Amino acid sequence: MADSSTPSSRFTQARWRNISDLPLTVSAIIFLVAYAWEVIADLKPPYETITETAMWIVWGLFTIDYIVNLVLAPRRLRWFFTHFYELLIVVLPVLRPLRLLRLISLLAILQRGAGRALRGRVVIYAVGATVILVFVAALAELDVERGQPHTRIHDFADAIWWSIVTITSVGYGDIAPVTFVGRVIAVGMMIAGIALLGTVTATLASFFIDRVADSTKAEADQTHVALAKLTAEIVMLREQVRQVATEEQVPDAKLADAK
Repeated sequence: MADSSTPSSRFTQARWRNISDLPLTVSAIIFLVAYAWEVIADLKPPYETITETAMWIVWGLFTIDYIVNLVLAPRRLRWFFTHFYELLIVVLPVLRPLRLLRLISLLAILQRGAGRALRGRVVIYAVGATVILVFVAALAELDVERGQPHTRIHDFADAIWWSIVTITSVGYGDIAPVTFVGRVIAVGMMIAGIALLGTVTATLASFFIDRVADSTKAEADQTHVALAKLTAEIVMLREQVRQVATEEQVPDAKLADAK
């Protein structure tokens, strides 16, 4: 009888993630659709009740996922502190939209077409995460700013414009949040914009370095081939010289024998 404590029979955190990844991704998409519908359409009861119920159910699933991961973690205390942001996302309702960043797992499908190049994966994840973040931040900003005194964010078009301007660090200043939560979201977007700029810069630098390295390698290969040909020609010339010297020595030897 197999020992129930062996790795093959023990329910591990990795096995739980393999099982839960797809349902949680689908749940995140449902959350995104419900949240976007509620915010953009400015729903009122009873439709608002439907979307709120759907989001709370999804939020409950993510809470269960967090608890299970914590229980199954080999080092629970270390996992708790290294994944503290997940606790904040689960506990603080204001950060609830950030859970939609789980949609980044959908980019794994696109990753297969990018090959195994690290740079390709970085670009895909950076672009995908940026698009999702811009969309979610616009929704969150519209949700907290709409209807506030002196606000300039009245609809989704205003919110998406503000989100793009903020994450790209352009800072036109034509639209700015007036609420505390809105400004917190803005700070997060600014940090994300700096990180995005750093990622793009590093990716471009890596691209040019690789191009220079490829060019240098090509030149080195050509030099190696030229040296190999030159060496072969020298060897051939030496052999010809040796043969000519041998042919000249043969008549001299015959003449010496005749004398």
